[in-house]
Amino acid sequence: MNVEVNYLAIIFAGVFSMAIGFLWYSKMLFGKPWMKLSGYTEEGIKKAQKEMGKLYALSFVATLVSAYVLSHVIVLSENFYDYSRLATGISSAFWMWFGFIMPVQLTGEIFGSKKWTLFAINTGYQLTAILAMGFVIAVL
Repeated sequence: MNVEVNYLAIIFAGVFSMAIGFLWYSKMLFGKPWMKLSGYTEEGIKKAQKEMGKLYALSFVATLVSAYVLSHVIVLSENFYDYSRLATGISSAFWMWFGFIMPVQLTGEIFGSKKWTLFAINTGYQLTAILAMGFVIAVL
């Protein structure tokens, strides 16, 4: 089956996801508790920011891959279930998070640091970001 991909929607979804990340991990929302739970200091973050360009670029590419795959899931689900495009975008995004993203993060916490507040912050961002991507892909 050929899946028509809206590359503009994928780019917008990636940009939107990154913007949510910048806001999510800012001091306005969860930046302070995230830094503390992750073991970062203000000074450490400022030093790391000098080299963040490459990391943000890599993160953006990974986000584009996620948006690309999500767009395929949305198109295939829309054809299979006959839901509205928006309902398909949001529900597909949620189930991708619930079935693939959250369990991987949960397993990391179970066998890792067991900082459940940090898990909630990080997986909350992933849920919000993928829902936003599903919305953007669905409406464009």
